[in-house]
Amino acid sequence: MRHLILALFIACAPTFAAAERADYRVIPQPKSVQVDDSQAFTLQPGMGIAFDASDPEISRNAHFLRTWIQQLTGVQLAMTPNDKKAAVRLVIGLDADKKLKKGKKGAAATTLTEQQQEAYTISVDKSGITIAARKPVGLFRAAQTLRKALPAAEQSSIELPFVRIQDEPRFGYRGAMLDCARHYFTLETLKRYIDVMALHGCNQLHWHLTEDQGWRFEVKALPELAKKGSVREQTVIGRNTGVYDGQRYGGYYTQEQCRELVNYAAERYINIIPEIDLPGHMMGALYVFPNLGCTSGPYPVWPHWGVSREVLCAGNPETMAFLKTVIGELCDVFPSKFIHIGGDECPKERWKACPKCQAKAQQLGLKDDGKHSIENQLQTWINHEMEQFLRERGRDMIGWDEILEGGLTEGGIVMSWRGINGGIEAAKQHHRVIMTPTTYCYIDYYQLKDQWSQPLGIGGYLPASKVYSFEPLIPNQISEDEQQYILGAQVNLWTEYIAYPEHIFYMLLPRLDAISEVQWCRPDQKDFEDFQKRLPHMLKVYDRLGYNYCRKVE
Repeated sequence: MRHLILALFIACAPTFAAAERADYRVIPQPKSVQVDDSQAFTLQPGMGIAFDASDPEISRNAHFLRTWIQQLTGVQLAMTPNDKKAAVRLVIGLDADKKLKKGKKGAAATTLTEQQQEAYTISVDKSGITIAARKPVGLFRAAQTLRKALPAAEQSSIELPFVRIQDEPRFGYRGAMLDCARHYFTLETLKRYIDVMALHGCNQLHWHLTEDQGWRFEVKALPELAKKGSVREQTVIGRNTGVYDGQRYGGYYTQEQCRELVNYAAERYINIIPEIDLPGHMMGALYVFPNLGCTSGPYPVWPHWGVSREVLCAGNPETMAFLKTVIGELCDVFPSKFIHIGGDECPKERWKACPKCQAKAQQLGLKDDGKHSIENQLQTWINHEMEQFLRERGRDMIGWDEILEGGLTEGGIVMSWRGINGGIEAAKQHHRVIMTPTTYCYIDYYQLKDQWSQPLGIGGYLPASKVYSFEPLIPNQISEDEQQYILGAQVNLWTEYIAYPEHIFYMLLPRLDAISEVQWCRPDQKDFEDFQKRLPHMLKVYDRLGYNYCRKVE
């Protein structure tokens, strides 16, 4: 009987993997890692995490770190605020700040770039683990690095080789876009998307909210807009086959839900940039307000994919009133300094034939100058009105690179997607640029050559290796002075053919790993063969956290 009880005890007891060592070769790769493999600190359950409990941000980051360590390894640490002898210590202040303070008094506080504010160090020695940063955001970035270095399996204890890590990101803007207009995704899925972004050091979520196929943002002054404009009667099957599923499809985000997501992202140091695409891609709005179109409709919420020729009427004064109402409420909900107005794929044939639009162009004195057509200049006028409206609210306007076609407005930021030329042109004009060309950054494209082995996609082929090879500064075509206008890079995930969360993460991972090194690391740090050697551990992390991903890398 005694042997039977012992056997049952052994069978039911939790099993732990053999003690593993931390591996600091993470993704994205830190700027400097100096390891002493001959010595190690052993992290054991019950050891403490010390932090300044009077600072809510630092406290939150300490709790994040404790949760992450437990998620990956099963090792539970104690929260021991202000305990100088704790095994893990979170500290504000870097040695590098002493050099900054040698200059003019107060210089350290006024000359920090966004990247410098995210700088951190991690030191492991016989006394334990010290995480230091200039700002709480740096502690968060450091905690993510430490998290990814840990073994992704149950452990009784963890060995961490002595190390000195010094790190900060290369670019201040490190983005990922998700289209929730073609398909609607729950807040739970969006929070998961944010968590994955944070794991990879991203700091900007570009949230695409309106389309021909649905309007997803609640506007309280126009309650019917989201209620009706978010619903299409059916959806085309496949790539515009002409066959439809016969199922009504809809969903929108209330302003309260948007604020909840903004707060969730902010706690993870991710800014949400909302996009209301205008003046094209507006069938969701035109269905509810047909008077805003050039022909007065009727207009359906589109059940298929593509670009509609039906756009907002530029000559109708009600159009500008509508846009200012929408964008005004958007600014009330989203604190982002950046607001995206789209501006892409706006056919002009309706404007050419519309008496109101032509009368407006004449009133503005617009003429075809051989470089910019009257209709493109008319769109620039809309862009200018939106930019001024946003500037009054302390915001900066972003638009896709079509906003260059009628002449770029004074403060417009160009998101270069049709290749890199739009970004180059804007940088040469000393306008800010976010690089996101289809050839490197459109992750709705297939990532494997064998398309038939993958879920349905929009087409194209963009393997992780191609994403990894991207260099946003285009050194041969942009001068060193002009490179300062390149804010960073972003991947885009459009969802015409992506209807379920599992498909989102399959398309995202591991290509987000690849772009994260483009966004975070200097070019001389990058090596795709080395990246491939570091990737398997990240895949173990995904398995442990339950993230779906593509299991082959090309």
